[in-house]
Amino acid sequence: MKSLQEQNIKNSKGEVKGLIFSIQRYSIHDGPGIRTTIFFKGCPLICWWCHNPEGISPKKEIMYFDYKCIKCKTCSKVCPTKSIKFVDEKFMINRENCIGCGICSEACPTGAIKLVGIEVDVKYLIREIERDIKLYDETNGGVTFSGGEPLYQPEFLINLARECKEIYINTALDTSGYTTKEIMKAVAKNIDIFLYDIKIIDEEKHKEYCGVSNKPIIENLKLLVELGRARDIILRFPIIPGITDTEENVKGILKLVTEKLKGIVEIDLLPFHSVEEKYIRLGKPYLMKVHHAPTYETLKRIKEEFERIGLYVKIGG
Repeated sequence: MKSLQEQNIKNSKGEVKGLIFSIQRYSIHDGPGIRTTIFFKGCPLICWWCHNPEGISPKKEIMYFDYKCIKCKTCSKVCPTKSIKFVDEKFMINRENCIGCGICSEACPTGAIKLVGIEVDVKYLIREIERDIKLYDETNGGVTFSGGEPLYQPEFLINLARECKEIYINTALDTSGYTTKEIMKAVAKNIDIFLYDIKIIDEEKHKEYCGVSNKPIIENLKLLVELGRARDIILRFPIIPGITDTEENVKGILKLVTEKLKGIVEIDLLPFHSVEEKYIRLGKPYLMKVHHAPTYETLKRIKEEFERIGLYVKIGG
């Protein structure tokens, strides 16, 4: 399992830096209370329905907003690698050649080009997080590490989480759980709440729709339970029409919870919604064949099935 740290992103003092793509304040769906959510860039999974495709690549990349573009061609003129051109007035970018310098984004007069990904150090993020300390105190909130996949940048995540705990800020990890047991153990020491995705039980289908095996995910979930952290885990189950909402898959998750995950008491059902436009802006293929949300009847059925085994169920985060 490769991690972003293998790219040795460090500052002038040799300290590990992180690559993030967003800081979202006043979040109310990323854990209890009002939270600040830090979105880490890079993810080992490639889920067909990913709602944050700008977080998948472990590198800086360009998003292009066609409706904002006035075809002034400034971006093409300033691009140092000549990766941008206009063909019949249509914006074209050679993404393999793009180095993610952001010069085009800075030069664009209308904001049609956005550079996704900024390098930060722990001190920078702690300053950003501390701006909302009063809200955390008043609402029992805190900071949530999301993505992408935060565990893809383990050293930076560990350093950041440790600093948060030293100043008594509640920490939540929104994760796929895809990492080594050693990294999970190290990270868990400074995480208060785990928002843990469980998507597809069948391993081959998980590989098909998510790009990786689900074995490390399930093993790390069981590991957290064995470490006595079951009460700190909120399962998150994305409801994807025709893929995760099947009777076979739901029964498989029910069986896993009842037989291997004793002590977990809560699950969030996350209804699918199409974000195809994001993929277009990133030049990525959108593989989903359906574009509609799950029906009320489907959500109600799945909710009742998890309630029958004693879980507290929320629809949405």
